[in-house]
Amino acid sequence: MKRSPMTLRGAELLRTELRRLKSEDRPRVIKSIAEARSHGDLSENAEYHAAREQQGFIEGRIMEIESRLAAAEIIDIASLPLTGRVVFGATVELEEQDEGGNVTYQIVGEDEADIRSGRISVTSPIARALIGKSSGEVVDVAAPGKTRSYEIVSVKYL
Repeated sequence: MKRSPMTLRGAELLRTELRRLKSEDRPRVIKSIAEARSHGDLSENAEYHAAREQQGFIEGRIMEIESRLAAAEIIDIASLPLTGRVVFGATVELEEQDEGGNVTYQIVGEDEADIRSGRISVTSPIARALIGKSSGEVVDVAAPGKTRSYEIVSVKYL
């Protein structure tokens, strides 16, 4: 099984969702199915079919989360050595060289990436360009249409 890096925070979010799915959502949909069955003819029972569809979604999501957690290599960012280099889990402040302006990204696992929240996948082009670099270095990232240059302003391990 291929291991995939995941932050402690990302793993905890998945565990929380898994607990909710198993302890709240699954029992609720099972109750809905039982209630819909009690209404008689299942072939024309829209409530029954909707509940069964919801059950399929919940069971699929439970399997997906369990699989991701089983394959996860959970990395506690707080335990990383403070080398000043960009590594998985680090939060990096960058200054865009051509247009100015600063952006801050945390480098996380693929399952945790959310650009709107400032979390980028370790496999993204910008993260791959940053890994191993230190504050003050300039990195070039091939973006659609042109290459962008960023100076690393700071590296934090939060």
